[in-house]
Amino acid sequence: MSQATTRANAPASNAGQEPPPSKDLRGLMPYLRRYTWSIVFGLVTVFLMGVVTNVLPLATGVMTDTLAGSPAPFEHAGGKGAAIAAVPRVSALSRAIPYYAPNSRRTLGIYCLIVVLCVAIKGVLSFSGRWILISVSRDIEYDIRSDLLKRLLALEPEFYVRNRTGELMSRATNDLNSVRMVLGPGIMYSATTIVTMIMAILVMVTLSPSLTLWVLLPAPIVAVAVWFFGKTIHELYETIQAALATLTARVQENLSGVRIVRAYAQEQAEMRAFDEPNREYVSRNISLIRTWSMFMPSLQALVGTSFLIVLWQGGHQLLRGQITLGALIAFFFYLNQLVWPMIALGWVTNIFQRGAASMGRLNFILTSKPGIDDRSAILPKDATPQGEIEFRNLTFIYPTTLSGVNGSNGSGSNGGGPHTVLSDINLKVPAGSTLAIVGPTGCGKTTLAALVARLWEAPEGTVLIDGRPIQHWPLEALRRAIGYVPQDTYLFSETVGGNIAFGLPDYNPERACEAAEIASLHGDIQDFAAGYETAVGERGITLSGGQKQRAAIARAIVRDPRILILDDALSNVDTQTEEKILSGLRGVMRGRTTILISHRTSTVQNADQIVVLRDGRIIERGTHDELLERGGYYADLYHKQLLEEELENA
Repeated sequence: MSQATTRANAPASNAGQEPPPSKDLRGLMPYLRRYTWSIVFGLVTVFLMGVVTNVLPLATGVMTDTLAGSPAPFEHAGGKGAAIAAVPRVSALSRAIPYYAPNSRRTLGIYCLIVVLCVAIKGVLSFSGRWILISVSRDIEYDIRSDLLKRLLALEPEFYVRNRTGELMSRATNDLNSVRMVLGPGIMYSATTIVTMIMAILVMVTLSPSLTLWVLLPAPIVAVAVWFFGKTIHELYETIQAALATLTARVQENLSGVRIVRAYAQEQAEMRAFDEPNREYVSRNISLIRTWSMFMPSLQALVGTSFLIVLWQGGHQLLRGQITLGALIAFFFYLNQLVWPMIALGWVTNIFQRGAASMGRLNFILTSKPGIDDRSAILPKDATPQGEIEFRNLTFIYPTTLSGVNGSNGSGSNGGGPHTVLSDINLKVPAGSTLAIVGPTGCGKTTLAALVARLWEAPEGTVLIDGRPIQHWPLEALRRAIGYVPQDTYLFSETVGGNIAFGLPDYNPERACEAAEIASLHGDIQDFAAGYETAVGERGITLSGGQKQRAAIARAIVRDPRILILDDALSNVDTQTEEKILSGLRGVMRGRTTILISHRTSTVQNADQIVVLRDGRIIERGTHDELLERGGYYADLYHKQLLEEELENA
């Protein structure tokens, strides 16, 4: 069993042991390292913006003291010596301020110009910081999305049996957007908040240590509030994303099966079934909004308390001559400057908690290890199989049935526990020959074909290609040599020609046309208004069942494969079309190893060998004539179908 599917069940068993948010966000470190210098440059820009921002209140305080006639900035006009003795650091700050003179127009002009320049520089730095850090967040979003698709394409069918498509789509869209918010606004506002708060507090301590201490009294309460509400938001957002995934999966299934819903007149029933997860999603969002609506007013109340403290204590210090009016005004500006960081602290906390919850869900995909890979491959990637296939004592159980999840496509699982799909299969298919497989539904025909394409992992040494275990072949080399037409035909939202040439490196109209002729589809395509450029719609909705199957056959043979697998590929065509397709395929099948799976004896009667499966075991094998002579399952099937054809033609 793959690690991916093992992890899929982990939340249910370890619900009380969820990792902290910081652990989930560690998955971003490899992406952040790719843009180290850009991030550093962006953070330096944010730091410089913080420095410039903190110059503005000082300049305002200097102008105030200039108008008030203080002999030195931030020193009381009537008690310079007392002020210096009481606040020596203010004296050092005073001496560091140039071009100061009380009641001087020149000083006012210089510091007005400084304010204008600071505002202009702050604007440029603000733009630069946003442009750099937000751009990095978009680049990392691109990288994560690419890695998600790469990983999803590498994971085996077992993963998709356990995880619904809609849930995976939700992770790749909504969750990824939340992670991007951490990387862009989250990092940018965190850096801005930290730099602004630290520098503002340092200057405030220099102006008045005692007043700063009074202002910071609410800080522990802020820290506790941020911790409590952050933890609550993280938990709520995880449940919201899970509810959204369920909702997305429901919508995706309804849209994909909309024709079935309408055919059975189940629109109202599906709407009622949709109502419950929809209400659950809304309810969980309301819980989050309720928590968030308590968080922000709490922070604002603490901020308002700080202003009252400054007005109360600062006024007393001003009247006692401990600080100047300019220092008090600067203090108010610094405190006002801290309002946004304190509010942003809550907002950033929300972003990081949401992002951590979402990154944890993305990590589930990004860290999933495919159970089918090249770790046992020993042949070079350019190796080409000749086409000999052998099954040695093959016994197979779908790994999904081991944990109670039904397998698909012939698994034979009834949900009552592990079910052996194939038992003790011993069979050799020489290179260039044709093997036909018949048998009742659920006997394991599709599974046998899927094991050859290594869509499911067979036990080591039970499936061999050219005498080597299939695990020794690189996946790319193996699948490049196989043309596979699955039982459930799938066409992409592309043109007819694009679907036929899907397996080619580049679109080749001649080869696509040749393959369509062999599959008896060329005539139908010529009747289309746009020919091979006709769009087939989602999942080939504009084509009939027979046309889709023939397009899939053409897609398989256009690759010129060494091994051709046709899994009930002619079930949706009539007998005349079937014979026409088979006539075209005989030339293609010559010299190639072909596996034909069918319920029709007319499809398989010319095969080099025919095996009959029942309950996962080979009960008959031989040529068409040999099996007819034995009078077993194959002979009964042949005579029944012959009688049906006679009745149809009567």
